[in-house]
Amino acid sequence: MEVQRYPLQWPVGWKRNSAADRKWALFRVETGPSPYLAAQTGQPQPRARSRSLTVSDALRRLVVSLGRLGATNEVVSTNVVLRLDGLPRSGQGEPRDPGAAVYFTLKGKPRCLACDRWTRVADNIAAIAAHIEAIRAVDRYGVGTMDQAFAGYAQLQSGPDCWWLVLNIPEAATLEQAEAAYRKMARTHHPDAGGTQDGMARLNQAMQAARAALGGADNG
Repeated sequence: MEVQRYPLQWPVGWKRNSAADRKWALFRVETGPSPYLAAQTGQPQPRARSRSLTVSDALRRLVVSLGRLGATNEVVSTNVVLRLDGLPRSGQGEPRDPGAAVYFTLKGKPRCLACDRWTRVADNIAAIAAHIEAIRAVDRYGVGTMDQAFAGYAQLQSGPDCWWLVLNIPEAATLEQAEAAYRKMARTHHPDAGGTQDGMARLNQAMQAARAALGGADNG
């Protein structure tokens, strides 16, 4: 499956949080002078301050955490448009769907982690980075292994595709909405348009499932 950086490609089988369930996060970044500066100058320094994370801040945290984990082939998918260098394009507001997902390879196996619990994209990316650090601690403390930590996620991702997630529409969508989403996604997922055969096959399967689930209600 070819992963797209934009718009958000939420992993199949992962439950979404509604907008009403999302909360403000407490992820911050220190902005005050460093203890090193105080030691060098011998002068008291103002108390350190902090500010909310930007998407760039959060991406840097995630890159560091993925590197420590030993991940490769990393792709971060959100509803924030990124520049060619991977940093967010300036002047963007917070998208309606602030979810974030990171796809990567670990020990030869495809993995994915996603979060949409928080109201901002930056905080959801930072939460994934923090979660990776917690997974790394599993091996350090000897209670379990990293493979065990990822076992539940792998089982979730290997489950049957939910057609509404593949089509990136609400579960309560109508057949017309499903067909419109299918046509839009087919423009980029078709092999003739730069997509892949696997991606198009998955899209076709989702549309077939949507017709089976919604056709009866529409034809009744």
